[in-house]
Amino acid sequence: MTDGALTGQHERRHEHSHDHDHGDSGDHDHDHDHGESVRPDDPDHPLWERDQITLTSVGVDIGSATTQLLFSRLTLRRQGRELSSAFAVVDKRVIHESAVALTPYAQGLRIDDGRLRDIVDRAYREAGISADEVDTGAVILTGEATRRRNARAIADLFASRTGRFICATAGHGMEATLAAHGSGAVARSERDHARVLNIDIGGGTTKLSVAESGTVRATAALHLGARLIVVDGSGRIVRLEPAGRRLAASLGLDWSLGDRAGPAELARLAALMADTVVAAVGSGPVALGELDWLRLTEPLTEWGPYDAVLFSGGVAEYVYGREPREFGDAGALFGRALAERADRLPGPLEDGGRAIRATVLGASQYTVQVSGNTIHISDPGLLPLHNLRVVRPDVDLTGRIDPERIAAAIGAQLARGDVRPADSLVFGFRWGGLPSFPRLDAFVEGVRLGLGDRIAAGLPLCLLFEGDIAKSVGGILLDQGVTAPVVSVDGITVAELDYVDIGAVLPKSGTVPVSLKSMVFSL
Repeated sequence: MTDGALTGQHERRHEHSHDHDHGDSGDHDHDHDHGESVRPDDPDHPLWERDQITLTSVGVDIGSATTQLLFSRLTLRRQGRELSSAFAVVDKRVIHESAVALTPYAQGLRIDDGRLRDIVDRAYREAGISADEVDTGAVILTGEATRRRNARAIADLFASRTGRFICATAGHGMEATLAAHGSGAVARSERDHARVLNIDIGGGTTKLSVAESGTVRATAALHLGARLIVVDGSGRIVRLEPAGRRLAASLGLDWSLGDRAGPAELARLAALMADTVVAAVGSGPVALGELDWLRLTEPLTEWGPYDAVLFSGGVAEYVYGREPREFGDAGALFGRALAERADRLPGPLEDGGRAIRATVLGASQYTVQVSGNTIHISDPGLLPLHNLRVVRPDVDLTGRIDPERIAAAIGAQLARGDVRPADSLVFGFRWGGLPSFPRLDAFVEGVRLGLGDRIAAGLPLCLLFEGDIAKSVGGILLDQGVTAPVVSVDGITVAELDYVDIGAVLPKSGTVPVSLKSMVFSL
């Protein structure tokens, strides 16, 4: 993408006042109505434009083996219920899918940013869309692409030019979660209250995720992928990743760049890879023996049997028999070997229909106003903050508040392997029950315990609440001696894989604009 394309994007903001005073009286003065009149279905109705938002969004997926872009048109509608001005995606339509291109690498451990720009520019031209027509989007680097020396710079190329893009170099846990959403595994588990295993195999890694009733319960990753070895037309090895060399050595194959790899030898390697994946997703913990080094994370903690097993990623095209071509790597042999072992999977094999297109359509974005009466900003000079990744600790705050349990839930999220110590994070909680001082005090103690390292490092402590407790929580943090900057905001509902921008305090109203950017998937 050219510099001009990146800088030419205009700011198209949709701000909706959420400016009520949540005082003790409980009398809230809203500037909008509720009920059917808030969401008219007639485009000529005067409220239509206020309550209906159409966004052009783009998803850019830069993976180990391939890069692709998806352009979509998203329609958001204000929900207008339970005193909420939240918007939700009510319609999504893909308007252009780019060709799937091989991710370009330069000499050494670098992504070729010049050729990557050409891929992105070409996709925009073929879509007939200019950069200034794009409202929001997501740029995700995954797999081996994240380990290239300039991976972060590639993501920052997008992030620095516009605050409207979600930009992430996905770690193993996030990548597995993205794949589960993109493949339809999460939607399948929610629709049928089922347990679904998703196996996503790309160029360098295999991501495993277990979804149950609409939530990803567990993830894991293996260092297995299609492009650990690549040969040319004569069978000469032109690319050999360290993991590919080591895996071949376990079969007694001493391969180096320039050597010839015969079809029978490549088939043996693919069979070993397929057997390892099947073993790793069995019905209980399985030691991989001498191949245990292939684990990039701890094993899955949720075991089969499952109601369904889905494959996604480039190798899935061969599992489902949809791709006749071969690209000189192990992908075709790997996928076919997995298909031959379908009866050994811990659940029936299903086809989610997306496979290599199991990626984000982009992101939906809208801006809401949060009342200054119920928020706590310890240092207004800290704002604005951009691209805060939402972390949702799995903790029930409706009953007794246990500080140790809260700390453990926060720790579990931070230990997923794709959160770095200095990452920009915002922690989202759903408060339930009375906001009594003993309950709030116990909650704050749990937050302090769980985020002790970040607090000690002086990193901003950013908190989001669905209930009106942000100001109280901020005050208790101050009373308990927390000296790190605190940004505590309420009235916001967030979900896994959301990102948030918190703008500067508006001097006249004392409110802060909060932009929610949610990844959108095709299924």
